[in-house]
Amino acid sequence: MVLKLSTLFLRTLREDPVEAEVDSHKLLVRAGYIRRAAPGIYTWLPLGLKVLARVEAIVREEMDAIGAQEVHFPALLPREPYEQTGRWTEYGEGLFRLQDRKGADYLLAPTHEEMFTLLVKDLYSSYKDLPAYLYQIQNKYRDEARPRAGLLRGREFIMKDSYSFNIDDEGLDEAYDAHRGAYLRIFERLGLEVVPVFAQAGAMGGSKSEEFLHPTAIGEDTFVRSPGGYAANVEAVTTVVPEAIDFSDAPAFEVLDTPETPTIETLVAAANELRPRAEGEWAAADTLKNVVVAVIDPEGNRHVVAIGVPGDRQVDLRRAQATIGMALDISGEVLVEAASAEDLAKHPALIAGYIGPGNGLDQQVLGSEASSGITYLVDPRVVSGSSWITGANEKGKHVFGLVAERDFSFDGTIESVNVRAGDPAPDGSGPLRAERGIEMGHIFQLGRKYAAALDLKVLDKNGKLSVVTMGSYGIGVTRAVAALAEAYHDEKGLAWPKQVAPVDIHIVVTGKGEELLAAGEKLAKEFEAKGMEVIFDDRAKVSAGVKFSDAELIGVPTIVVVGRGLSDGVVEVKDRATGERRDVAVADVVEELSA
Repeated sequence: MVLKLSTLFLRTLREDPVEAEVDSHKLLVRAGYIRRAAPGIYTWLPLGLKVLARVEAIVREEMDAIGAQEVHFPALLPREPYEQTGRWTEYGEGLFRLQDRKGADYLLAPTHEEMFTLLVKDLYSSYKDLPAYLYQIQNKYRDEARPRAGLLRGREFIMKDSYSFNIDDEGLDEAYDAHRGAYLRIFERLGLEVVPVFAQAGAMGGSKSEEFLHPTAIGEDTFVRSPGGYAANVEAVTTVVPEAIDFSDAPAFEVLDTPETPTIETLVAAANELRPRAEGEWAAADTLKNVVVAVIDPEGNRHVVAIGVPGDRQVDLRRAQATIGMALDISGEVLVEAASAEDLAKHPALIAGYIGPGNGLDQQVLGSEASSGITYLVDPRVVSGSSWITGANEKGKHVFGLVAERDFSFDGTIESVNVRAGDPAPDGSGPLRAERGIEMGHIFQLGRKYAAALDLKVLDKNGKLSVVTMGSYGIGVTRAVAALAEAYHDEKGLAWPKQVAPVDIHIVVTGKGEELLAAGEKLAKEFEAKGMEVIFDDRAKVSAGVKFSDAELIGVPTIVVVGRGLSDGVVEVKDRATGERRDVAVADVVEELSA
């Protein structure tokens, strides 16, 4: 196929779009691949669709290679299946809900677990039908509160989602490993570096879960890895828990006046003045900071929770959000935010700046069974026998030597504090370092959550009905296009790798004269005859400078320049990525570049 720029539906831009924040967004719009239709919603133009199709082709080939079969569901779905699994409510404000003219409820699918499950339930009834791997490449819709970064975080996007159906957990392990291998091959073929990291399953549910993150400074996800190979999303990192401490001979706690000490810094300074100790100065890590947060469930209810953490750590709300729903036995996605003044006003026993698990009078203040009724969760470092300086729930007073599980109890532990560079990896493989990344894919062992909710059962080998076990595996296809644009560009524009470029060759004719134009068109047809796709810049009244700028902006891997060298029987071949230029005989260029 030859795309002539004189007729191609394309307009390049010299200036960055005002709303664009990241390079991929700027360049995909400027080079004529996408256009903004609304916040987080984009129109795909001819060149953009070609890149998208090449990405999809690689995904399809690798999915087909593991025996997965492609289906295609509608994006507009009925409410009932999502009501059965609870996700009509659990998705909260992120779900696009609508009604038809008869008042029936529908949604724009954010994901399709329910539909895949019901499809298999409709068609399969025996273990002999399994395993089954099904996938689709389809539009998804999520009402992002702050769509940003172009295709990286939109309200409408394209995903490849696949699902495995097995009779037992051993089969699920095989399906998971098959998909994991396919994902690694997909990203290798795309030319995208990815790091598989341990992850939280979140609202998807299930047990084993991994994300595939593309390391980049603009990534929204923070992950950590160690020299020994451990890698995890910060939300999934587990703390190396200290050993419990024998507190049988620990001294009794005491309540001291600590006026004007509402912060950890002022408290530490006061502690070193009031109670200096021989083993070294008090530090922030010796204090127990109690942070009060509000957890908003999918129905909009607010739950006030206190989290006790070492004073040298900060609560990471996103990290807390990943697991706090399970600690509170709340189904679905929750939001976590700092408690408001209104929240605190409902609990007068809590004195801001001086909050503690007890008031120093052997009376528990925090905890679901305590006087406040506030659920109290602590960091895993708060082990039995550990001694702390913490608030006495009275202004200007702190408790020194309050011992965990002697002087106060808690409702559970939670991974909520920031993970720092240098923290030990949970598997003992060395200190962690933090990096940023874009989530390119996520795989889950769903287990039987959705199958049980939708009554997907088949007859097992013994003729008894058995609930099917499932896996879920997603890749952001449109996000992959954006990640590739981020990874492959320079100050002049895009520089696509060959496997995803919109076409193979970009022919630029410079100079005037029918001979040059005819030579360029002849080359274009010869490349086409070799099965190659070509952009042919045949624009007659456009300067060579503009043509070169457009070619560099569009980013086709190989640029062939038909110009003054034609009189000597040569054309210039330029490698877009490296900038390397060389002269090649006209008679040889097609064979050489199509080899």
